[in-house]
Amino acid sequence: MSNKKNTTKSRSLAGKIIKVLWIALFAGLFGFAIFVWSVSVNFLGLYGDLPDFKAVENPENELASELYSADGVLLGKYYRENRSPVTYNELSNNLINALIATEDIRFEDHSGIDPKGLARVLFKTILMGQSSAGGGSTLSQQTAKNLFKTRGEASQGTLSSVPGLRMLIIKTKEWIVATQLEKAYTKDEILTMYLNTSEFGSNAFGIKSAAKTFFNKTPKDLNVQESAVLVGLFKAPTYYSPVYNPENSTRRRNTVLSQMEKYDYLTQAQYDSISKMPIELDYNVESHNRGLATYFREIVKSDLLKWTKENLKADGKPYDLYGDGLRIYTTIDSRLQKYAEESVDEHMRELQAKFVSELRGREPWVDSNNKVIPNFLETMIKRTEAYRVLVNKYGAESDSVEIKLNEKKKMKVFSWEKGEIDTLMSSMDSLRYYKTFLQTGFVSMDPRSGHIKAWVGGLNHKYFKYDHVREGKRQPGSTFKPFVYAAAIENGYSPCYTVVDQPVEVNIPGQPTWSPNNADGKFTYEKMTIRQAMAQSINSITAYMMKQISPEVVVEMAHRLGITSDLDPVPALALGTSDVSILEMVGAMSTFANKGEHIKPYYIDRIEDKNGNVLHQFPARKRSAMSEENAYLMLHMLQGGFEERGGTSQGVPMHLREGNELGGKTGTTQNASDGWYIGLSKDLVSGVWVGGDDRAIHFRSWISGQGARTARPIWVKYMTKVYEDPTLGITKGSFERPERPLSVELDCEEYEIQTDEFTDFDYDQRSNDF
Repeated sequence: MSNKKNTTKSRSLAGKIIKVLWIALFAGLFGFAIFVWSVSVNFLGLYGDLPDFKAVENPENELASELYSADGVLLGKYYRENRSPVTYNELSNNLINALIATEDIRFEDHSGIDPKGLARVLFKTILMGQSSAGGGSTLSQQTAKNLFKTRGEASQGTLSSVPGLRMLIIKTKEWIVATQLEKAYTKDEILTMYLNTSEFGSNAFGIKSAAKTFFNKTPKDLNVQESAVLVGLFKAPTYYSPVYNPENSTRRRNTVLSQMEKYDYLTQAQYDSISKMPIELDYNVESHNRGLATYFREIVKSDLLKWTKENLKADGKPYDLYGDGLRIYTTIDSRLQKYAEESVDEHMRELQAKFVSELRGREPWVDSNNKVIPNFLETMIKRTEAYRVLVNKYGAESDSVEIKLNEKKKMKVFSWEKGEIDTLMSSMDSLRYYKTFLQTGFVSMDPRSGHIKAWVGGLNHKYFKYDHVREGKRQPGSTFKPFVYAAAIENGYSPCYTVVDQPVEVNIPGQPTWSPNNADGKFTYEKMTIRQAMAQSINSITAYMMKQISPEVVVEMAHRLGITSDLDPVPALALGTSDVSILEMVGAMSTFANKGEHIKPYYIDRIEDKNGNVLHQFPARKRSAMSEENAYLMLHMLQGGFEERGGTSQGVPMHLREGNELGGKTGTTQNASDGWYIGLSKDLVSGVWVGGDDRAIHFRSWISGQGARTARPIWVKYMTKVYEDPTLGITKGSFERPERPLSVELDCEEYEIQTDEFTDFDYDQRSNDF
């Protein structure tokens, strides 16, 4: 009887326990459902916001803006996070297989949450106490975490500060968003989003940047072992970095390979072979100081930042150059840019060696009498940031400023011979060292389109930030003379018009008398045509023409042709005394090669958004500057440097001149502070400037510092490389003649026969008065 009672009691107790368990289960499920709902709506602000459905449909993620050349080469990026998106079709199958095998083998089967994986984690973590069981996150959940920063402080609510509850809330958010992603996107799209939004270390965000940074490849070209290395980085980008922790990276790569073998993406033999391979990197962290067109990229950046402030998106917000994934297409040709940079590098190495040799240990900063300028460095140091920082810290009169400026410290410095050098230098030592370098700027333009095709702003962007193409302005010397002669041509003077090479005095009320010497200090007292005079760069004849037509007319002509800088309307302007930039000079000279129509040089073709929609197309800005005939006459004048006896372009090698019409003008300023060369062909107009950062720094010998030796060789090297590359479509040939017959005779012998003109003045060799 008692046994029966005990059995009944046991059954009753068991029934109660089962009932309680069921109630607890249903209560737990109901409570969890309420919890999930409250998280999804951020009830009372306790949990932090979730992205709304629109955000899930159109997730925002910072994308680097990309700068492309005209021939489709990526020149550089602008970013806070170095991330550029790819599509699923641009991914290697090796990469996809490695990712799924390692991170989410049931990716194709679940809807954002993997019940088996979740159960495994709960069992191992809660029942078995294994801290290494993992988080059980699916790729969809990890994509949600990447896209919407679910673990960032901005996503947290009041309850997130409760110990143990924070991670549960975060995981719940990721489950919710993952299921929404699964409804909004295909599996391929989610996998691609994950790879595009993940961080790989070494400033690489997204698979495109990672493949380029570690292996110099596109994601499509990654092999099995490279894919395994990159997938291995998801666990901990720094700890498993193949650069900083190669042993850890190899071990993690092999774990990924093991997973691929486990799930039949690799055979045992393939695993055995690949797992024994060393990791072979082609490592190169993208930098604004590396790659093609570094100076140009910085110039474009300043223009783009201005554009983003002046142009608004559809939502009324300004564009973000560093996060909106803009695509900027420029006019630069990557091949021409490469040849320009090579030409600058090759020549400036040689020229710097000559400059140092000529100095023979002497200071390079000298006055007009070649005397060393006292306290030059002490004056220059006060313009530096290092000096300003020390003055702010110690005060201008403190001895500590001088002590710190002369205190040696570790630094890397630029050199032509050995590249980057590790050394010990003080701020004063560094200033002295860098002031001895000659600088340069080079730009090349298509005169018919106005497109800038190559731009080299200096020696090395990492160590010399200043751009000498657009930002730098110096006296152009004799390269300005064509504007004087252009004004003369427009005012009826023929290239065959003759003038005597003798001293000239120009007297303008309120201004001192101006009487320039020729470069060699001598006068021949011979007649010569103005074409010969410009070819030989005769100062006296240029001064005479300036006197005939007036400085105001020359200024107006120069501005009409494309010079934008202020020009002093004084007689000495004939010899290039007002500062201008190389970009201005090339733009103005291009007017001659473009039949008298000036096109403002430009270098941005269009800006697109991340989806390829054109946001802004930059049109050519054109205007008529002179007649087609007069422009052709100026090309004829500029050819004189190659064709006339004693022409300043006679030193250009015959392999460039044969079968080719070229124009050119050298320029050298007083004391050889600035060397210039502008060269013209039917397809390209290019300009070079060479000089010291300071005008006091120059060759002591005027012969060594003249533009024909310092600047012209860069143009020669560049044009040689251009003509040797048939893929460019740039060929030798003649300048295009006007369709209408010329009204001016270019055969000077025939001109003398046909004209009854006589020289505006006779001369007496016994007198130098004019």
